[in-house]
Amino acid sequence: MHLVLDLDSEVPIYQQIRDRVVEAIADGRLPGGTSLPSTRQLAVDLAINFHTVNKGYDLLRREGIIRINRKSGAVVRPDAGQGPADAEGAAHWERRARTLLAEAVVRGIPRHEVVDRVRAVLDGFEAAEDLG
Repeated sequence: MHLVLDLDSEVPIYQQIRDRVVEAIADGRLPGGTSLPSTRQLAVDLAINFHTVNKGYDLLRREGIIRINRKSGAVVRPDAGQGPADAEGAAHWERRARTLLAEAVVRGIPRHEVVDRVRAVLDGFEAAEDLG
């Protein structure tokens, strides 16, 4: 698994790990059932503290995106990206989307441009799904 992180970003590293894993699931690079590297291995690969990786994985686990157990380690849930979202997951997503959309408003990005960019991202995930 190859994750690109911005160590100079204001976004915490653990959140970037979580976000990059979610993006990789959405675009088909990490299908359900895929094993993720151990926290220690990913920490070595990224040259960061393994507690940071652990925090990112724990966030994914609490959100129901991955399973973690001692035998098999961290694994993308088989149903990740499948079927309708549960109410709690949809509400969590809506809160995060609201913040991102508020940032677009604050930055003065025109509404039509926001909508166009969102469509382009969703189309990219759909295109990747079709290739998989």
